[in-house]
Amino acid sequence: MTELILTTFDWVPDIPRGYVRDLRVRWALEEAGLPYRVESTSFSERGEAHFDHHPFGQAPWLTDGNQSIFETGAILLHLGERSETLLPSDPAARSDAIQWVFAALNSVEMATLPWSLYKFSGDEESTPGRDALEGFLASRLEHLEGILANRDWLAGGFSIADILMADVLRLVDRFDGLAEAPHCHDYVCRATARPAFKKAYADQMAHFAAAD
Repeated sequence: MTELILTTFDWVPDIPRGYVRDLRVRWALEEAGLPYRVESTSFSERGEAHFDHHPFGQAPWLTDGNQSIFETGAILLHLGERSETLLPSDPAARSDAIQWVFAALNSVEMATLPWSLYKFSGDEESTPGRDALEGFLASRLEHLEGILANRDWLAGGFSIADILMADVLRLVDRFDGLAEAPHCHDYVCRATARPAFKKAYADQMAHFAAAD
């Protein structure tokens, strides 16, 4: 088995700490018990080598032997090939989990991320566009509420789909955006109570604090 190397920023400001997306990869690696090490790339100076690994100059990326993989969804699918803890081998269950991976990143995060950016900026002005975004998020949460009312995890057992969906919803929960979506809130609480999440979160916070 080749060595897995997770590369993330060497430092970020206080506000995004605990939400930088290398946490998703750390979480998956901890759930699967896969050995890995963490390397850093500069937050302030993103040179050609950085863009060779991530064409948008972001982080994280995962190195697996001679493969370099960017985008957390792609990284988690790659890790799912290594561990049934992350992605079941049964074809039907596997397909179910994968469709929820894409739902988290496409159907749900496209509503949660712009909403959260407004919250981060402190912009509470009511505008037609902002009101439409509030309605868009509310609609997505309403549909998820009906699904999560009857199951603990999205696709049978816990999988990478839950890592991604819980992290997408966790950002909304930070701003009390799940107050009217109790099943979504409980789902986030279940996911973040897992020991693998707690370790991933603590490791990320320690990593950035060490660079202060």
